[in-house]
Amino acid sequence: MSEIETLLLRAEEMLAAKFREFDNIAVTNQARVLKAFRKHQVSDFHLHGSTGYGYGDLGRGVIEALYADLFGGDTALVRPHFASGTHALACALFGVLRPGDEFIIATGEPYDTLHAVIGLNDRGLSSLQAWGIQCRIVPLREDGDVDLQSLGNALSRKTRLVHIQRSRGYNWRRALSLPAVAQIIATVKACDPHIVCLVDNCYGEFVETSEPGHYRADLTVGSLIKNPGGGLALTGGYIVGKEDLVQLAAERLYAPGIGQHVGATHGFNRGFLQGLFLASAVVGACLKGGALLAQTCEILGLDCSPRAQAMRGDIIQAVRVPSRHVLLEFCRRIQASSPIDGHVRPEPGQLPGYECDVIMAAGTFVLGASSELSADAPLREPYTVYVQGGLSYPHIRVALAQALPALLLD
Repeated sequence: MSEIETLLLRAEEMLAAKFREFDNIAVTNQARVLKAFRKHQVSDFHLHGSTGYGYGDLGRGVIEALYADLFGGDTALVRPHFASGTHALACALFGVLRPGDEFIIATGEPYDTLHAVIGLNDRGLSSLQAWGIQCRIVPLREDGDVDLQSLGNALSRKTRLVHIQRSRGYNWRRALSLPAVAQIIATVKACDPHIVCLVDNCYGEFVETSEPGHYRADLTVGSLIKNPGGGLALTGGYIVGKEDLVQLAAERLYAPGIGQHVGATHGFNRGFLQGLFLASAVVGACLKGGALLAQTCEILGLDCSPRAQAMRGDIIQAVRVPSRHVLLEFCRRIQASSPIDGHVRPEPGQLPGYECDVIMAAGTFVLGASSELSADAPLREPYTVYVQGGLSYPHIRVALAQALPALLLD
């Protein structure tokens, strides 16, 4: 037996109780999803899409009813026309905010691709700042938690919306648990119940047994090629929440006066429905894979976030590596263990929305799908690789056996 295989077996033994916890979460979520499918009487004819304007698309209607139910909202906008989670977030922000408004980011510096949307480094022609919408960022505390006191002090009469990023992005911080999200929302609502609380839920769906909407989030936003698509959604995003706010986002995506009443789904309904049904199991596999990587890294003496036994708020596992060379080699071995483009050698490069070179290992059936096993990293110090996804635990296990030796190179 190889040294790496021995390491993995030891890590799995240490994680036995944690794996049972993840299995219990997956079972509870699977029961929730199945109950919703039965409640809304999902049928074969819902699997088929529409063309043209998309009028009377019953499949689209039942998908949005399922998302509203499962994510704790009045209504939902679940569409293939969202190109990414960032696109869905931009529609929500531009839909709700108006010139002269202020919004606050409660969770420190946001994910890289939101910088241009907000206009943090360049006002641009189309950013929120270019439209006279101001943004203030509340830094995280030194321990990585949200600074609730500073958040409360930052709120003002001009504050229209508070943005809450649940996942870590490319930052060395804990992903937010739902109780932590609830604390942020309670702080905001105590100051002014009319301030909109928007949760960026990307990477966090089905990690726990409820969602932000169940904790008074006004809007919950995410991508279908991450957790809720279950590996079968080919594109798309969702916005769930209060009816008037979702309608504003729909008018931003389509046009005023039309809103969510149009939008052909073509052949996407089947993947959206089947992917949602499988999402609980897929996320369960992702959680196990992340914990396995963390446990092996702890044994090897590498710093990782979250720790193996910690509570998880998303499916991302961050690992600090000793050098650029190790980072690149680890990502290349993940790529080599992928079912698609396993023969391709990823190289760092500039990608839209990112401010430095990024390497992305993602040999996925759906291009860029973070529900599938991938590893990516910005090429900046301290060198940190972010690993997420995996449609099945056996694939994650095989891929880690191939990639972990890279961490021993230096």
